Amino acid sequence: MPIIRETIRAICITLVLWLLTAIIYPLAILVVGQVFFPFQANGSIMSNLNNEPIGSVLIGQVFTSERYFRPRPSTVRYSQGKRAKPTGISGASNLAASNPELLDRVVEQANQLREENIRPIADLIYTSGSGLDPHISLRAAQEQLPQVARARGVEENEILRLINKYTDGRFLWIFGEPGVNVLRLNYALDLQEINSKQNQ
Repeated sequence: MPIIRETIRAICITLVLWLLTAIIYPLAILVVGQVFFPFQANGSIMSNLNNEPIGSVLIGQVFTSERYFRPRPSTVRYSQGKRAKPTGISGASNLAASNPELLDRVVEQANQLREENIRPIADLIYTSGSGLDPHISLRAAQEQLPQVARARGVEENEILRLINKYTDGRFLWIFGEPGVNVLRLNYALDLQEINSKQNQ
């Protein structure tokens, strides 16, 4: 009967599509990721000299000390600490430009930066769309340079070299703007300090 034949055919097509999209394709992506891009596929986790994870280079981290460059502010925060579980959320506040809560937060952030003698430029007071942006602009890094150099007791030129080293260029050389990876830069500063103390 045509209905039975069509039903069997529909079931076979469904099973084939399920096999392709739910098993073969995900396995292929998993294998390609683990073989050719294992660092990125496993979360781009950076480790310190003791092989302890210190964060992901793809997710913004919180730095509060004057010895470190600070990232863009975020409306969401991943949990901090070894025992804390990540919340797994991202996103912006979705507050309108006319919302007093947004204005208060921006003004408070700008005033705090002014107190620390840092000019409050856009990516130091406004959050990113994802809330997890790991980069700041070169200008934002340069604005923070004097404070970090002073707190660490080093010349600005020593840190400027690291800023240039950890600046990621445009995607495919044409998309976006160059950005400084804050986690990599701050960890490089710590390594430089450790090396200078060992050489003294």
